[in-house]
Amino acid sequence: MTGSLYLVSTPIGNLGDISKRALQKLSEVDFIASEDTRVTLKLLIRFNIKKQLISYHEYNRRESGLRIINRILMGENCALVTDAGTPGISDPGEDLVILCIESGIPVIAIPGPCAAVTALTLSGLPSGRFTFEGFLSTVKKSRFEHLNELKTEKRTMIFYEAPHKLNRTLNDMLTVLGDRRVSISRELTKLYEETLRCSLSEAIAHYEQTTPRGEFVLILEGAQNESLSELDFTKAAAVVNNYVDEGFSLKDAVKKAAEETGVPKNALYKATIKQVISKK
Repeated sequence: MTGSLYLVSTPIGNLGDISKRALQKLSEVDFIASEDTRVTLKLLIRFNIKKQLISYHEYNRRESGLRIINRILMGENCALVTDAGTPGISDPGEDLVILCIESGIPVIAIPGPCAAVTALTLSGLPSGRFTFEGFLSTVKKSRFEHLNELKTEKRTMIFYEAPHKLNRTLNDMLTVLGDRRVSISRELTKLYEETLRCSLSEAIAHYEQTTPRGEFVLILEGAQNESLSELDFTKAAAVVNNYVDEGFSLKDAVKKAAEETGVPKNALYKATIKQVISKK
């Protein structure tokens, strides 16, 4: 009988965030495939779990992936974990999932922490539609090609970045995309958790004075629709007023009007607030 692959989410910092279901599954499976067995071993020791660990990471994913598949096909159950967060997000776990699906192996998710979504909820930027862009390439040409593809992207964008590359990334974003709003989170759920909300130019100035430490998640504002005229905003503001008259809160009225008119929600909210102030 074929076993299953379990995608087990682990804490991104605070060990108290691990779920009872995650602990139960880690205790039940036959073996655990881990990005870094040393990191996972610390987690297992903390919760008194004894399991065989095998290494599965970027540099051995082909040979290790085939060994994992063969063991599952022989009836063993495997839990896949990453160093922190949800496996398969910007790590080689994606390849193992594809191999399992192609081999007819059941894949079950044990949901939990994810740095990208956590940082997005803290950002204050639009979260209704977003795109995850992962790590930018270390190769300059590829990095600029990636950023140029995002010039007209209207959705909020999520990036991961290492501390030693943060300043370069922020400068490249400013050069290609202009001075947009950005939220930068580090050390999420840990003792020194920090989120900086500002413009790209302000972030560059900050990190020129402060050495970046920890792993970073960048939440970047999407492109604004510059083709909208004053008439577009006036019409959209009128729709907002109609919804407010019907009893909707200003926030909900703006959201509904933005969906109907295509005017960006944040810009419409600002325009509506200015209109209210000017009438006082």
